[in-house]
Amino acid sequence: MDDSGSCASGGGFRPGVDSLDEPPNSRIFLVISRYTPESVLRERFSPFGEIQDIWVVRDKHTKESKGIAFVKFARSSQACRAMEEMHGQCLSPNDTKPIKVFIAQSRSSGSHRDVEDEELTRIFVMIPKSYTEEDLREKFKVYGDIEYCSIIKNKVTGESKGLGYVRYLKPSQAAQAIENCDRSFRAILAEPKNKTTESSEQDYYSNMRQEALGHEPRVNMFPFEQQSEFSNFEKNDNRGQEPISKRLSVVSRVPFTEEQLFSIFDIVPGLEYCEVQRDPYSNYGHGVVQYFNVASAIYAKYKLHGFQYPPGNRIGVSFIDDGSNATDLLRKMATQMVAAQLASAVWNNPSQQQFLQQFGGSSVSQLPQIQTDVVLPSCKKKAPPETPVKERLFIVFNPHPLPLDVLEDIFCRFGNLIEVYLVSGKNVGYAKYADRISANDAITTLHGKILNGVRLKVMLADSPREESNKRQRTY
Repeated sequence: MDDSGSCASGGGFRPGVDSLDEPPNSRIFLVISRYTPESVLRERFSPFGEIQDIWVVRDKHTKESKGIAFVKFARSSQACRAMEEMHGQCLSPNDTKPIKVFIAQSRSSGSHRDVEDEELTRIFVMIPKSYTEEDLREKFKVYGDIEYCSIIKNKVTGESKGLGYVRYLKPSQAAQAIENCDRSFRAILAEPKNKTTESSEQDYYSNMRQEALGHEPRVNMFPFEQQSEFSNFEKNDNRGQEPISKRLSVVSRVPFTEEQLFSIFDIVPGLEYCEVQRDPYSNYGHGVVQYFNVASAIYAKYKLHGFQYPPGNRIGVSFIDDGSNATDLLRKMATQMVAAQLASAVWNNPSQQQFLQQFGGSSVSQLPQIQTDVVLPSCKKKAPPETPVKERLFIVFNPHPLPLDVLEDIFCRFGNLIEVYLVSGKNVGYAKYADRISANDAITTLHGKILNGVRLKVMLADSPREESNKRQRTY
């Protein structure tokens, strides 16, 4: 941990960098109030199990909390139960906003919750070939409520392959099964169904069987990564028709943590999330990084492939083929860049509007309004101006505000929009809604997303009374 965090005290066990995720999924990621002290976190989360470390992320210059924290537990089941029971809760009676709690290895917030649940509730086990699904259920029902059990069978003969899945209703139940079941089951968390990894899991257990027989295990650390990643780190390497996508695979000879991976790739604007994946047979580091747009991913691939971290260790960066059409991605990238430049020109110099009208033969308002990868609802009617305001949203634009007509077009799609307006001379604005659900939908869909080349931060605004009581910032 660096000095920007608040660490565990009292002489207890302090995990090193290499053991931050040991055991896997034993660390939770918290979104909290900036005024929440470490003592409150320890008080509220200690009932779930042994806390090994607490880290409150702080600004390097002001040392003020950023409203983000990590809590490291001794066991995965403790972290999962803390997530299940504390997500959406308020830490103290004076708190008005509930906290958010996730397993730290998955940085995917609300829109990825279904994927996260699948990853944390389904386990993969080695079983006797004589086992039926009822036998499997009987063995594992002691750890929690089971949604379903399944046994992998030979498609031709119908015989069991000695492998099975157990899906629990809660992540903590799956974690307890892995921690407490007989070691002969070799239980691990299964990959999500939408990933074609059944063969790799079978290879994993095939290697275990070979080890048991005294044979050398077949080691294939990264099925979709070739060793040539480490053999050539020239910036101008040409591998022909390399796939292009917003997702990158990162490989290193030295293990890295999720925070280290995030700090490296957050240098390039547009980082959506990153995830560290561990191979049970090696100390190699492997991670997946995803950006909001393909332009950022291409730039990160070019700049960071071969980057030395730590010094002397080069990391390999390659695109993950997710089936996207490269031509379509590049077209969207070019459209976003042009739209951003046009919007910037109009914002910085309103006289450019006349030039755009002459150039295009039509008004600016007739240009394509919204260019984004975000799936937006259809347009809805605005609420009458005299409608009472139920929720206000605060909007931050980077690098410049969107035109007001585009902004209104975007925010009215969630329904019950009363008004949207910009603060003169600043890259911020407000949206007023007549319904809290509509406002929350706007936050969920738009926060952190890029529209017309502009990144939006969308959050709940303070009440007018709270804003008037704030001390004015001096520069």
